[in-house]
Amino acid sequence: MTAAQYIQHLEMHPHPEGGYYKETYRSDLQVMIDGFDGERSICTSIYFLLQEGQKSAMHRIKSDEIWYHHDGNALEIVEIDETGKEIVTLLGKQLDQGQVLQHVVKAHRWFGARLVEGGKFCLVGCQVSPGFDFRDFELRQQEPA
Repeated sequence: MTAAQYIQHLEMHPHPEGGYYKETYRSDLQVMIDGFDGERSICTSIYFLLQEGQKSAMHRIKSDEIWYHHDGNALEIVEIDETGKEIVTLLGKQLDQGQVLQHVVKAHRWFGARLVEGGKFCLVGCQVSPGFDFRDFELRQQEPA
């Protein structure tokens, strides 16, 4: 399938960080957790798609996020760790070339994603626990040019 076909069939919408998404699961079980403003679902899950020319802007959330590769080209997940070091993980199906099928981004880390050079699209799944809430989402401010 093409990126456009996935976007149509999965009824995906533009995401504020870039790309397209569709929420596929939100746990009915709600919990109160220290450091969160109100109740959160135990877990949420989305499809997320980037196509050529798009990227997931640097952002952070208050929860761990697990990324799963579903289809398309590999994706570079770029994180800034607690010491300020950049870490790049290749999410894809070519395990013999150092790619991984899933990757965990720890809570509170700045991160983003981009297609590998020459990539046309990538479809991933993202599971967030405690569940995603836009109250916990922060886009990194761009530095002035």
